[in-house]
Amino acid sequence: MKNQSIRLQKYIADCGVTSRRKAEELILKGKVKVNDRVVTELGTKVALEGDVVMVNGEIIDLLSVDHVYLALNKPRSCVTTVHDPEGRKTVMDLVPIKKRVFPVGRLDSLSEGLLLLTNDGDLANMIMHPSFEVTKVYEVKVFGRVNEMLLNKLKAGIVSHDGVLKPKSVRIREQLPQKTGLEVRLNEGKNREIRRICEAAGVTIDKLRRVAIGNLS
Repeated sequence: MKNQSIRLQKYIADCGVTSRRKAEELILKGKVKVNDRVVTELGTKVALEGDVVMVNGEIIDLLSVDHVYLALNKPRSCVTTVHDPEGRKTVMDLVPIKKRVFPVGRLDSLSEGLLLLTNDGDLANMIMHPSFEVTKVYEVKVFGRVNEMLLNKLKAGIVSHDGVLKPKSVRIREQLPQKTGLEVRLNEGKNREIRRICEAAGVTIDKLRRVAIGNLS
């Protein structure tokens, strides 16, 4: 990595401060300095050796970073964020190490299951960006019986304000007397995607649990 230069948002993400997308937001908000000068241009490049980068007043150094990877079984009633302004319990309260890591993607407070935390910005970008098509698998328990017509409606997805929400696949795992167990696979995973698709189809979710991200389950 020596004597190289990389984009500022990638440098911040690779230092484990946050994801590349969030790093871009920090830059645009004027929270980042390079050599004691505020930088708000996303195309800015920094040298791995020589340039001093500060985020929120704290110096970060890519050459001293050791990558950390954690798999967390997130419980319900816990928010997926580094800091919650409302003071709710976050996934960071469950992290057993002092090294700075950030969650990759989100599970809403009512959802549970597999969540990755890391300081590896490249891995986070690969998992979150739809172009890499990393499949996320969810077990979803809904109220009532899901017939073939309703199943096809869930598979078709919806058009929303942030684009088309369409699962990679939906299948029935189990049929219970008053509930149906579904398996839903997503390649992208927009905000509350499964819940929004179910709401549009008139299906009420009882439990939503992510059980796999790529080959990790």
